[in-house]
Formats: sequence, C-alpha cells, structure tokens
Amino acid sequence: MIPIPTGVRVWLATGYTDMRRGFPSLALQVQEVLRKDPLGGHVFCFRGRRGDLLKVIWHDSQGACLFTKRLERGRFIWPSVAGETVTISPAQLSYLLSGIDWRNPQETHRPTRIG
Repeated sequence: MIPIPTGVRVWLATGYTDMRRGFPSLALQVQEVLRKDPLGGHVFCFRGRRGDLLKVIWHDSQGACLFTKRLERGRFIWPSVAGETVTISPAQLSYLLSGIDWRNPQETHRPTRIG
C-alpha cells in the first residue's frame, strides 16, 4: 500500500483514460481537465476502458510517482459521471486497489466453484 500522509486527498478522474499515458501526460490531464495541481502532494487515480487497469500518480516530497495495478479478476469500481472528479478517503483507496467496492465494501469477484 502507498504510505499516504495525513491531509492528502485522493481524487478519482471519472470516465476512461488512455492507459498508454505516463506521468507527464496524466499530470497534464490533472491540470487541464481536473483543474488541480499535480505536484501538490495529492493522489490522482485513473481507470482504463476495460476497468481492470488503474494508474495512480502522486508527487511526494521527493519526486513524481506513477503506480499501475491490473486486477486478474473483477473490475475496479468507478463512478459513472464523466468529466468530473470524485474525492475518496485513503481507506477507500485501499478498498479500491483491492478490487472491493469502496462505496459498500464487498468483494467484486465471486468464486464460481468451491474447492
């Protein structure tokens, strides 16, 4: 898990993002679309079209960080409103990164067989 300091906000970029993007182009999207400062120490999350890939950018006190996670099963639960931002708590980010619905913590993948 990312060690998020106290006071850091977690922003979800609603809609879909081109997952070929790296930190510079995602930071530009944060500036131009989300109207936030990508170097301000907050965490910004982006989801791909299929929903199984998530990219997180964060500028800590030392430099720029880009984290990527792909779920083997299930999808990242994402707000349906496009073009807006949603803020969540660091605890909800932990659920999100685990593939659990951060709005109602339950697993998104159910086993099809036992054993």
